[in-house]
Amino acid sequence: MDFLRSLFARMQGLGSGPVEQVLDELSLEGMARYIQSGDCKNIICMVGAGISTSAGIPDFRSPGTGLYSNLQKYDLPCPEAIFEIGYFKQHPEPFFTLARELYPGQFKPTVCHYFMCMLKEKGLLMRCYTQNIDTLERMAGLEEKDLIEAHGTFHTSHCLNVLCRKEYGLPWMKEKIFSEEIPKCEKCNSLVKPDIVFFGESLPARFSSSLRSDFPRCDLLIIMGTSLSVQPFASLVMKVPPKTPRLLINREKTGESDSLMSFMGIGGMDFDSEKAYRDVAFLGSCDDGCLALAEKLGWKDELVAMVTRQHAAIDALEGGGASASMANKSSGAGDKGEGPEQKDKPADQSGAGERGKED
Repeated sequence: MDFLRSLFARMQGLGSGPVEQVLDELSLEGMARYIQSGDCKNIICMVGAGISTSAGIPDFRSPGTGLYSNLQKYDLPCPEAIFEIGYFKQHPEPFFTLARELYPGQFKPTVCHYFMCMLKEKGLLMRCYTQNIDTLERMAGLEEKDLIEAHGTFHTSHCLNVLCRKEYGLPWMKEKIFSEEIPKCEKCNSLVKPDIVFFGESLPARFSSSLRSDFPRCDLLIIMGTSLSVQPFASLVMKVPPKTPRLLINREKTGESDSLMSFMGIGGMDFDSEKAYRDVAFLGSCDDGCLALAEKLGWKDELVAMVTRQHAAIDALEGGGASASMANKSSGAGDKGEGPEQKDKPADQSGAGERGKED
């Protein structure tokens, strides 16, 4: 319905003048000047698995290295079955085996995660909409009010019995997973599932309610580490006002309109046409993109110091290991990129969502 309203409105306005361009240049430098202008007060970040690959967490669809390329050992009818709610209820073992390998708390947040925290510290971050379930945004310092976890989270779990629905916290689920037990409810003995969104499940209610209030007020949309292939997360790029600049930080350009949609003035990103006026792409790793933008903003040293300090604090809590060196990042060495996604497949790191409802 939103799509039809947008289509109708834009068709009515085909004869109107061009949309105001707020960037003085379609470049990373132009984005930096806009952020510093005082007119950019509400930044929304949309993020996917590509922001976590440098932490050591594989994305889902990179050929050869993505999770879907390495699930043969679970003897699944298809790779996506590991995130299908019907299959999970009958065969929970593969999911919990995989969860043991990827469980939150085994990885450190990346430069990209801390860049979003820096935006928050500077009073610029309105919200982070994440497809990921690794909880690294929380670990980096974003709070629940800062986050819309579109594909749910490992942070809480619930009994699947609709008459029970007892809630369990992260420590309880972690103990069950690492003791190789199938988590069962202490109240009714039904299966307990982390609150991540599987195929066949509805999205969190907060996703829909927040986007209706957040996106009309967005002054800058930063999209990082997602191929914008799975709906409805991909459609969020169209929810911001027509003049709002959009910055993509990704291994490849993505989210672009097809020729018909571009002609009608609707659809996705437009980086290269003569009509382009607000979209900028940084092609490379998410960490490198954030460092490059931070450098244009004069924040790079502050960002590097934040990452080093926070990683050292995490190491101290864990009781070992040296803080990850920032030397390679500072010199431009990148993290792994996110491979192409497929439409109507599970989203980055969540493998989740009711198709047609979620990316």
